[in-house]
Amino acid sequence: MLRIGMIAAVVAAALAAAAAAVTVSPWWWAVAVPLAVLGTIGVWDLTQRRHSVLRNYPVIGHARFLLERIRPELQQYFVERNFDGRPFDRDIRSIVYERAKGTAAEEPFGTERDVYQAGYEYLVPSMAPRPVPEHPPRVRIGGPDCTRPYDMALLNVSAMSFGSLSANAVLALNRGAAAGGFAHDTGEGGLSEYHLRPGGDLVWEIGTGYFGCRTRDGDFDAGEFAEKASGDSVKCVSLKLSQGAKPGIGGVLPGAKVNAEIAKVRDVPQGRTVISPPYHRVFSTPRELVRFIARMRELSGGKPAGFKLCPGSRRQFLAVCKAMIEEGTAPDFIIVDGGEGGTGAAPLEFADHVGTPLTEGLMTVHNALVGAGLREQIRIGASGKIATGADLVKRLIQGADYGNAARAMMFAVGCIQAQRCHTNTCPVGVTTQDPRRARALDVGDKAERVRRLQEATVGSALQIMASMGVTDPAQLHPHMLRRRIDAQTVRSYDGLYGWLSPGQLLVDAPADWAADWKAADPDNFTI
Repeated sequence: MLRIGMIAAVVAAALAAAAAAVTVSPWWWAVAVPLAVLGTIGVWDLTQRRHSVLRNYPVIGHARFLLERIRPELQQYFVERNFDGRPFDRDIRSIVYERAKGTAAEEPFGTERDVYQAGYEYLVPSMAPRPVPEHPPRVRIGGPDCTRPYDMALLNVSAMSFGSLSANAVLALNRGAAAGGFAHDTGEGGLSEYHLRPGGDLVWEIGTGYFGCRTRDGDFDAGEFAEKASGDSVKCVSLKLSQGAKPGIGGVLPGAKVNAEIAKVRDVPQGRTVISPPYHRVFSTPRELVRFIARMRELSGGKPAGFKLCPGSRRQFLAVCKAMIEEGTAPDFIIVDGGEGGTGAAPLEFADHVGTPLTEGLMTVHNALVGAGLREQIRIGASGKIATGADLVKRLIQGADYGNAARAMMFAVGCIQAQRCHTNTCPVGVTTQDPRRARALDVGDKAERVRRLQEATVGSALQIMASMGVTDPAQLHPHMLRRRIDAQTVRSYDGLYGWLSPGQLLVDAPADWAADWKAADPDNFTI
């Protein structure tokens, strides 16, 4: 009460002085009003108890909060160098923007990177380069139990949900995928009209919330799943086990964001907070997981079925491999998400410290499938900061058959890396449900940018492979990727990591795999 009284007294005195001054001169009025406002702010700062800075530095202390608010923009545009920004540096953002717009994407004068720094990686060119293939190769997705295989492009749109993205962003991504002939992963937020309307090929992903095929109590609705999965646009179905930026935890969609449209798409009550649990109800053991993937394939009418994960325990994944062998069935594809993958919102500790980075996770999954004799029937997709042709070629060398990109595709539809995805205040209308902000995103223009980015990135990858003497991804080999260990030592991926031969785990597991292979239990997710 004392503070309010003091503020009221200051304001009253300032206004009284202003009123008196206006009879003398209009100039004094222009001075008195700002002084009254500043005086009010000063008294408030001196008497409030929340911010110590403002108690010691009334009025001018607000500059600190203003600068803190715009620090990310200052850092991104004026402080960081071209090649060391995070999550994506300026060089990467620039090349994505240029390719999406169809403008020149060349750089003059040479690399700015320190090629003698430990950790620097490079691809090995050939003395006998090959012509660039006229048509990009495609990857056949579909194992022995799949009756409706799908030919996947080398680069596709990774999982991003409607709700996290605006309707216009989803429309642009799908229309671009339709024009370019590549796939669009729906994310776990349900199968919306914005995914279906443009007619692009879809990978329908369901997560722990089973949005879009969910019973009232949150369980999996097989009938609704079968009905939606039978649609012509749905080419593959995918079960999300975990996500790179936040493995092992679920998500929360605040009730304020659950409007009538999102509620309908997700099969949830309007206006109520939606919680995705960290675990699945449909399985609790590796064997049950394998059986459920087979059920998804059957319910979809024989379309490719697979799962997505951010790898953790190698022993757990080997247990899934054992379950595949014993059950006599396997997923048609596995999408490996790296710990460096993106998200609309995640706890900092999870984004920074939980989950295997894509390089190690990808090679673990690839080698486990090779060693278990399963690799030939299962395709591997890689997801996690793929933005350039070089990124894609590296992931193909490390064990992937194709790649998925999320944030690069967001750049194509206008994202400026403002990192406001979780606030509903995206300045370019990509990650918001605010109609006023979303309308800024022109679907036709941005769809064409998505198409151009995918075409140019795949074209760059093919050009790089041709310079390496390769015309098909199957010809890539780990010795073609090198890493600097220190100032004097460079090692190829062939010598840096162990690579299993087909079926090796079944006959003579190497020493560094033997203990995990022996302990892996198809009926238990033992770490």
